[in-house]
Amino acid sequence: MQPLGNPAPAGEHECDVVVVGGGPGGSATAAMLAKHGHHVILIEKERYPRDKTCGDGLTPRAVVALQQLGLYEEAAGEVDGFAIQKGLRIYGGDMVWNLPWPETDRFPSYSLTSRREILDYRLAEYAQECGATIWSETKVTEPVFGADPGHCTGVMFQSPNGAGQVRANYVVAADGGSSRIAVKLGLPRDQARPMGTAVRAYYKSPRASMQYMESHLEMRAGDELLPGYGWIFPLDHGLVNVGWGLISTSPQYQKVNYRQLLDAWVNNMPESWEISTETQVGRAKSSPLPMAHNRHPHLYRGVLLVGDAGGMVSPFNGEGISYALEAGYMAAEAIDSALANGSHRALEAYPAAVRAAWGGYFRLGIYFLEAMGNKDVMRLCTQHGLPRRYVLEFVNRTMAQLINEPRPRNITDVVIGGLSRLVRAA
Repeated sequence: MQPLGNPAPAGEHECDVVVVGGGPGGSATAAMLAKHGHHVILIEKERYPRDKTCGDGLTPRAVVALQQLGLYEEAAGEVDGFAIQKGLRIYGGDMVWNLPWPETDRFPSYSLTSRREILDYRLAEYAQECGATIWSETKVTEPVFGADPGHCTGVMFQSPNGAGQVRANYVVAADGGSSRIAVKLGLPRDQARPMGTAVRAYYKSPRASMQYMESHLEMRAGDELLPGYGWIFPLDHGLVNVGWGLISTSPQYQKVNYRQLLDAWVNNMPESWEISTETQVGRAKSSPLPMAHNRHPHLYRGVLLVGDAGGMVSPFNGEGISYALEAGYMAAEAIDSALANGSHRALEAYPAAVRAAWGGYFRLGIYFLEAMGNKDVMRLCTQHGLPRRYVLEFVNRTMAQLINEPRPRNITDVVIGGLSRLVRAA
């Protein structure tokens, strides 16, 4: 992969929309707005290609989001750098279950995996192909305001070429969980919402050719069962992504050494898997998981928050790529309408769309994490839930939000779809 984008030129610039952060959410927003014919500048603080700590999994929901963006067709699994899977293999309760991805009206019955180095590069490249300008190696330092302090009109930046600012009609913050833009705007995280932490590393392994993502539901620190899960995801070129995550509702959240537990887990895997510290490629990396809209509102002082900047990580499974992509599409639609109508009020459609799409589902996830943080509940689920296939099928569809709506096909659709509509949106 060739370097993508250039450092921002110093000085004053103008555009229709400036997008801060070149991950999936930022690139999706920039691509859709550029398709609508708007002048978009996408600012990324690093140089592409660059790595990001992630499980690298693209659930069927994420696959649909990529297709909606127009990036991939049905044969996405044949694209270099991507691997395709037909389901999820679950380990737990001394059982192993192979669960094919469910048949639904909206989602495909396959998933993809791709290293974020590849995925993020391809998404940014696609945004550039659609007409967006990519500024890499450029750090955004401050939001800019005009006469109205309630509406952000651009950002200040620093690049190897010097300092400058870009003024825009609208600003999108897609700059990750620590979101410098959101902090500078005075929008902190909601400490009442859950957080997660995950660690992952790459390994050479023959399991890179398996047709299932793998989820291990019994992660332990010594004899203690932890409210988290481990994963093994097959990738291209003989690699697997192995990692595990823990939620903040656990009393062990601040006490566990994540990298040590990862090493202990992989060194006790079957020898035939060839996953151990001896087959590790590169070093293990950890990252926080901002869950359940832990920064809100998603429209604040005229800035639209997308992806991790808005805490758009599922509290059920720690997955955030699909929600970042979907949010990018929603943000672009709202901004396009605002530019067409010449009215900031059109932006209000964005947070409303986010709430409608998964606000209730995320609220259910908060309740789920509160329950899983109780070790007695965890033990009961492990002993009595994991050995039953129908329970695991329900859990699989629930955790990946693969619900058939508006026409339910089964009890999972009825229960999760109904409850998501009934509870207060997160």
